[in-house]
Amino acid sequence: MSFDTFAPHYRWMEWVLAGGKLQRCRTACLKAVPQAENILLLGEGNGRFLATCREQFPAAHITCVDSSLGMIHQARKRLQRAGVSLHQTSFEHADILTWKSSLPGAYDLVVTNFFLDCFPTKQLEQIIHKVASITAAKANWLLADFQAAESGVEKMRSNLILWIMYRFFRTFTKLPARKLIQPDPFLQAAGFGLVRRVRSEWGLLHSDWWQRQSTATHDGLPSNPQTLERVRSYETQE
Repeated sequence: MSFDTFAPHYRWMEWVLAGGKLQRCRTACLKAVPQAENILLLGEGNGRFLATCREQFPAAHITCVDSSLGMIHQARKRLQRAGVSLHQTSFEHADILTWKSSLPGAYDLVVTNFFLDCFPTKQLEQIIHKVASITAAKANWLLADFQAAESGVEKMRSNLILWIMYRFFRTFTKLPARKLIQPDPFLQAAGFGLVRRVRSEWGLLHSDWWQRQSTATHDGLPSNPQTLERVRSYETQE
């Protein structure tokens, strides 16, 4: 799988096809999560989320792992054009299936935006288990991705879009996944509980905040009072 061919063109392609919808989905839960010191971004792509994340967590160390050198190059250029320092930001060109972390157990925030949908079931389970094993005890996990709407015309629409999307990317990037696999059961099996889910675009998109169960109650909300207050505050702002 390689997105190198699309790297120089991905920004305008995304704008033409989706406007700002994907970026809003990427950042929907960002302001609600607690402060982080070590952040892991997987499949960051051309750096749109990275720039926003750096503004949100200026003192954090951010590690970006991507299998596309072209996307890493675009992400670096984006930060430089925006005048954002590359200090405390590292880029690692690697396949997540074989990548080895230099900071095991240190990541207190993981971000997988439009990344987990690239993998079939067995690889998805392997990746989530692997990443969960190198996160801190009170880690948070943000993800933005596609989903099939639940019913009616919205479901027909989302299924058609997903079918076209997978056909396109399997043809031009050798995407290993043939269809969308929801990661929820694998995240739950890895010890994470869903704190918040924001749906958009008639059910086609969702933005999630997951948190380790050790800091979450049985209903999925964090037991830490400060964290719970951030959730309520953010929901009020929306």
